[in-house]
Amino acid sequence: MSPCEQLTCLEIRIATMVWRGSTNPEIGGVLGCSEQVIKNHLRNIFDKLGVWTRLELALYVASHGGARWAEPLSSSPAAAPLSAAAAAGTAG
Repeated sequence: MSPCEQLTCLEIRIATMVWRGSTNPEIGGVLGCSEQVIKNHLRNIFDKLGVWTRLELALYVASHGGARWAEPLSSSPAAAPLSAAAAAGTAG
């Protein structure tokens, strides 16, 4: 199983944005959710990939194809901003 197959489309998008140098508030702004929601996603990403920090995540993405991670996302519904309900983790 490739690293990308371990993550959801949204997690791949977040990991790619971290790799590109975006901060949590910047990622939250793009996705339309709070910084805390981004932190929660990052914790899940870290656990799935076995990394501990944003730097390790960025290095992991870089060493496993980097830009190729974002390719499947260009036509994915996950590329759209989150709805308020999804960002809050509630059913909408």
